[in-house]
Amino acid sequence: MTDKLTTEAGQPWANNEHSQTAGVRGPVLMQDYQLLEKLAHFNRERIPERVVHAKGAGAKGVFKLTHDMSKYTKADIFNGKGKETPMTIRISQVAGEAGYPDTVRDVRGFALKFYTKEGNYDIVGNNTPVFFVNDPLKFPDFIHSQKRDPKTHLRSQEMQWDFWSHSPESVHQVTYLMGDRGNPASYRTMNGYGSHTYKWVNKEGTPFWVKYHFISQQGVKNMTNEQASEAATKDTDYLIHDLYDAIEQKNYPTWKVYVQILPYKAGIDYNPDIFDVTKVVSHKDYPLQEVGEFTLNQNPTNYFDDVEELAFSPANLVPGIEASPDKLLQGRLFAYKDAERYRLGANYEQLKVNRPVDGVHNYERDGLMAQGQDGSVNYEPNGKGGPVEDLSASISPDKVEGETGAFKPYDTDYYSEAGKLYHVMKPEERDRLIQTIKGALGSVNNHEIKVLETRQFYKADPEYGTRVAKALGLDLNEIR
Repeated sequence: MTDKLTTEAGQPWANNEHSQTAGVRGPVLMQDYQLLEKLAHFNRERIPERVVHAKGAGAKGVFKLTHDMSKYTKADIFNGKGKETPMTIRISQVAGEAGYPDTVRDVRGFALKFYTKEGNYDIVGNNTPVFFVNDPLKFPDFIHSQKRDPKTHLRSQEMQWDFWSHSPESVHQVTYLMGDRGNPASYRTMNGYGSHTYKWVNKEGTPFWVKYHFISQQGVKNMTNEQASEAATKDTDYLIHDLYDAIEQKNYPTWKVYVQILPYKAGIDYNPDIFDVTKVVSHKDYPLQEVGEFTLNQNPTNYFDDVEELAFSPANLVPGIEASPDKLLQGRLFAYKDAERYRLGANYEQLKVNRPVDGVHNYERDGLMAQGQDGSVNYEPNGKGGPVEDLSASISPDKVEGETGAFKPYDTDYYSEAGKLYHVMKPEERDRLIQTIKGALGSVNNHEIKVLETRQFYKADPEYGTRVAKALGLDLNEIR
């Protein structure tokens, strides 16, 4: 039986094609409240797009624990081999708007939400293990440099290279971005990373440091600049289309979940600084340990409900998983939820896609679009049987000392890891890296920006910098 058309309030709707008018030719009557409702709702259908990661694809799936990790964390999701947890993912562009081609060279966001028995657990990372900046104070400026020029309203190579050339900590990530991984062939054929260092704590209270790696079981495949440009001319939603079609055809993509685990004290003493998101931990020192795998097996039922209203935050932690002193992570703990309150409203976590599976019990009330409220007590302490604290969520202590101040990074070696990355690349990949930098940085008219950035490449590795300088026609004496 076909459903009958109704208004948002559930009243029968008799005519959805013709407005009520005074006579055949009009004018339109103010009493046609169904017309007014339709127009008023239409005017409000677009919520603010995400200020970062505006364009992306989403899917639902299942995470399966293949290795019990109770030795390292008491988090329920990672305890009990074979346990399955429903999840959802959003993979996105960083810089462009919602309508921007998704094959333009960019870092890709890689955000996971696990609906665990202890509440939602989010891992909000990228398809690279590092990032451009390591202090939250610089993040808005970085994003401004990736957006549109305030004068011309055009995307600007000069803006982003100007920022990077004056931010030496970015050279590691810039090398990733300008390399092959800056253009994944599909969302299915790229790895993901938690990027930051997190703390795991087991039932005995022993802490460990961990870094997440999500390894594509489809293999890693990338596009050349030419292939990416051709894809953009044919389909501006090329990567979204690819993921959706694969799942629709039951070609379900899978990622293995691994972690690097560092003993607490060894992690603090490790060089480079594990709390600096522009740096990595060597796999030789701390090899990957398999945790589980997740498979994406369901497309959104409704993109707006399942993806556009989907909200992530690295502050969504569960008992046994805690934040680290990573400065950029500390800033993100506030910024993500604050952005969602602006974009979706104060009660965005009541939306179905953001709702934890076992319900919510606290004293937050009211606000825009609040729903499902009862008459229970809304303050604490109380003697009316309201929810009480759960000590299982107590954090493990970290020793903190020192003078207050606005300090430079603890580890000021910005360059050596970019040099190592350059030498990990195969010769043909290095060739493509140099050609990509030549095309991008070479389009900048400002000579100083070219010199400053190339000098960073040279400090990372003399061969790297020398090849960029020659490609750009720079005097080697300027960059040494």
